[in-house]
Amino acid sequence: MLDFAFSRASDLPEAIAAASDPETALIAGGTELVNWLKDGIVAPARVVDINGLAELAPIHVGDTSVRIGALARMTEVAEHEFIASELPAIREALLASASPQLRNMASMGGNLSQRTRCPYFRAETDLPCNKRRPGSGCAALDGECRGMAIFGGSERCIATHPSDVAVALAALDATVHLQSADGERRVPLVDFYRLPGDNPERDTVLRRGEVITAIEVPISPLARCSRYLKLRERASYEFALVSVAVALECGEDRIREVRIALGGVAPKPWRLARAEATLRGAPLEASAVRTALDADFAEARPRRHNGFKIELAKRAVIRALQLARGAT
Repeated sequence: MLDFAFSRASDLPEAIAAASDPETALIAGGTELVNWLKDGIVAPARVVDINGLAELAPIHVGDTSVRIGALARMTEVAEHEFIASELPAIREALLASASPQLRNMASMGGNLSQRTRCPYFRAETDLPCNKRRPGSGCAALDGECRGMAIFGGSERCIATHPSDVAVALAALDATVHLQSADGERRVPLVDFYRLPGDNPERDTVLRRGEVITAIEVPISPLARCSRYLKLRERASYEFALVSVAVALECGEDRIREVRIALGGVAPKPWRLARAEATLRGAPLEASAVRTALDADFAEARPRRHNGFKIELAKRAVIRALQLARGAT
């Protein structure tokens, strides 16, 4: 049994001070931290509960954006009337995540902060994993890699990021708000996550002493016609083999603007920027979409067991765009 001290933060400065201590872990819903404790991934000397920070919980709808507090629960966000109608990809991604019981507990900030479900990272036995034990190697490179990355990996790590809603937020150009003793900074969600490079143990750009306070999502015609599609081994409570979030604005049977983000294929939500540029002004036809995807997928680097993700992802993009087109 792991022994640790426990306390509750009374305000945001106290939470920030706690986050500055490398021996302290913050807890909100706890659906991820409890797993880390059980798996031996972390062993904090102190756990600080931040659920009392009411200022981090509200969902605020403004004139040009929606601000989702980091402590807003996944269920609350999914059931929010404005988000359901104007940012449907967020609702769909949340409802495709975990179980209803977990969604009732899990916070939005915690969801963004969850770590990979790579079986080598989560293994109960001591297996090579540079993300968990830097310098130990990456067992997935020559081992079971069916669920691993085809984009953005390195020779030190090919794990994927597990969040569903992060993929939807990436497609909707969301921004993560971070607070530290030095003030606030805002980071585009697509830049919040790091590629593994030579330091796969660092998942995000979050600095010591910073706390996620909110997620801001622009309101736009694109967001209104957004969709999230998740492909997995079984129908429920499973992480994505491939997922896709799209946002679409069409006119006269041609694409005016489009955003495409993939999940389950990279260490972070993976935007298909070249395809987005190519599809502007193009007809929304399967052949045109396939052609537009070629440049992005030329960078794919599948391993022995996950090459199927290339075709699966292409088909998922086409289907998600068709679903979004039906909503315009």
